[in-house]
Amino acid sequence: MSRFFFRVGVVALLLVFSGWWAHVLAAAAPRKTNAYPPRTLFDTLPDPPFHLYPLLAPPVPPYNLPTPAKIELGKRLFFDPRLSRDGTISCSSCHNPALGFSNGQRLAAGVRGQMGRRNPPSLFNVAYRPQLFWDGRAGSLEEQALEPIQNPLEMGEDIGRVAAKLNAVPEYVQAFRDVFGTPATADGIARAIAAFERTLVSTHSAWDRFMAGDETALSPAAQRGVRVFDEKAKCVTCHNGPNFTDNQFHALGLPARPGLSDDPGRYAVTLNDEDRETFRTPSLRNVADTAPYMHNGIFPTLEDTLDFYVKAEGRPAHRHPLITPLDLLTEQDKKDLLEFLRSLSGAPLDIASPILPR
Repeated sequence: MSRFFFRVGVVALLLVFSGWWAHVLAAAAPRKTNAYPPRTLFDTLPDPPFHLYPLLAPPVPPYNLPTPAKIELGKRLFFDPRLSRDGTISCSSCHNPALGFSNGQRLAAGVRGQMGRRNPPSLFNVAYRPQLFWDGRAGSLEEQALEPIQNPLEMGEDIGRVAAKLNAVPEYVQAFRDVFGTPATADGIARAIAAFERTLVSTHSAWDRFMAGDETALSPAAQRGVRVFDEKAKCVTCHNGPNFTDNQFHALGLPARPGLSDDPGRYAVTLNDEDRETFRTPSLRNVADTAPYMHNGIFPTLEDTLDFYVKAEGRPAHRHPLITPLDLLTEQDKKDLLEFLRSLSGAPLDIASPILPR
C-alpha cells in the first residue's frame, strides 16, 4: 500500500512540475498586447515576432553535469599550452576572451606557425549549438574538445601524450581525482573543457533588456534596424531563434580567398552533393565583437559583410537561391541594421586567465 501511495505521489509531482515548466516557457516567450495604435515596436511585429525570445538555460548532457571543480579544471585546461605539441598553443590562443572568443585573425594559427583553413568560430553561446565546427562534424562539446588538440595544423598533439603530461603534474593529478576519481584521461579532459565552455553564455544585451520590457534599451536606430532585419533584409530567414541562428547549413557563394583552396564545407562530412560548400549559420550574439567574418574570414568588418549580402556578388553558382541583391535597402536602412546587430552584444564575461599548475 505504501508503494502505491509513493507512486501516486510521484505522478502528482510530475504533473505539477510539467505544469510549472509549461508556465515558465510561456512566460519566457514575448507577448503582444494587440494594442491599437501599437504602444511598442513589439506590437508592430508579426505574431510571433520571427521566433525570437529570451534564452533559456543551455542544455547539459546527463553524463557531464557541471560542478564548480569540474568547470575550474576545464578552465585551466582551456588556457594551458601543455595541451599542444610544442607548448606554444592553447585553446585560448584561437578563442581569446578579449577577442570575442576568436583570435581576431582571418584564420586559425597553430603550432610551428602553421595556418588553418578556416576562421576560428566564436565560443559565445556554444552550449546551444547541436553541431560544432563550421561543417558540423562534431555532435557535442565533449566530442569537439579533443579535435583541435589532435589536429596537426592546430595543437598537433597526441591525446595520450597530453594525458601523460598532465599526470606528471601533481596539482592536475589531484584535480582529476577530485572531479572524476581517476588520473587524467582523454574522456576527463574532454568533459572538463566542455563543462567550462558551457559557461560562456552571452545574454543581458540591449536587445534582451528591450525584450524584457525596457523600451529605452534600444536606440531609435536599433529599433528601426529590427524591422530591417525582419522585413527588408530578411536576415531572420537564417538568423532566428533566441540565439539568432537556425543551426542549419547554407551555401553563400562567398568570393574565393587568394591562397586558399576550395572548401567543400559540410560535404566532407555527409558526402551529399547538396551539402557542397555549405557551412553552419553562426549565431549573431556578440557579432560586433567577433571580426573577421565568414568561415574563411574574408570580411574584416560587419560593414563589409553587410555589403556582400546587399550586392549578392561572389559566386552565384555556389549560393542558396534566397540570397539575392537587396536593392530596397537604403543607406539609412544599412546603418539601422548595423546598430541593431551591435545591440546583440551581451554583458562582458569576466574570464581571466587562471594561474596554471607548474
